[in-house]
Amino acid sequence: MYFPKRGHLYEFYDPSRREAYSLELPELQGSRICYTKDSWLLLYRPRIHCMFFFNPFTREELKLPRFELTYQMVAFSCAPTSPDCVVFTVKHSGPTVVAISTYQPGASEWTTVNYQNRLPFVSSTWNKLVFSNGVFYCLSITGWLGVFDPKEHTWNVLVVPPPKCPNNFFAKNQWKGKFMAEHKGEILVIYTYCSQNPNVFKLDHRNMVWEEVKTLEEVTLFASFLTSHSRTDLSGIMTNSIYFSKVRFYGKQCISYSLRSRRYYPCKQCYDCGDQAPFESIWIEPPKDLAPFFAEC
Repeated sequence: MYFPKRGHLYEFYDPSRREAYSLELPELQGSRICYTKDSWLLLYRPRIHCMFFFNPFTREELKLPRFELTYQMVAFSCAPTSPDCVVFTVKHSGPTVVAISTYQPGASEWTTVNYQNRLPFVSSTWNKLVFSNGVFYCLSITGWLGVFDPKEHTWNVLVVPPPKCPNNFFAKNQWKGKFMAEHKGEILVIYTYCSQNPNVFKLDHRNMVWEEVKTLEEVTLFASFLTSHSRTDLSGIMTNSIYFSKVRFYGKQCISYSLRSRRYYPCKQCYDCGDQAPFESIWIEPPKDLAPFFAEC
């Protein structure tokens, strides 16, 4: 899904069909995207400090109580229509303290609690968030992994050394090309390096280390700055690949990387995090029945 710099016309790109669709969504005026999951968008209106859920496929909208987002990222666990939905955000309020704010649909206000860190953890707009196995994982800009359990109300920075990256990874701002996704309880991190091939790491929960992944087997990862997803219902050349939210050739093909052939597609293309605005696009999971959506496009 691509967000226009002006106007209400939003573009949706389907990589399986290599087709783009346009839809007028005036409901999103004055907002920026924060996160997506289960076909829902979480958006923020900076001028009035208001967050809201919006489903572009059904046009449903759910408002949240007033909350001011600064530099921190925000995520949610599942569709806001579920009683298990939790909205989560974290920011550091001191060298060893983080402030975690949560919200559950139906509540009248947000809940904010300060937690102590045993290890250094800095929050920023470049952090990555994902919900898996009942907890939120937060990957910091320097590669440390924090875990928040919304049921137990606990926060912990795992004693897991950050994934091994090239020596110039941070010097050349390559940390902007970092993504995190989950697949059946596995936490996956993708590091991109402009013209070099990306690296994929999986968290080894037992040994508390990141191990490099050479193949995704039948899994397809869809990586975007704010939210990344995994799929196993695709076939053919789309499996064992990473699809980035950057489209080339007039909306006909997005940039992807195949772990099978160890190369980027289209030919002579690569993912360069420096030439794409972070809030410009995001992958969104479509509902099973897309007929009503296509009827509007």
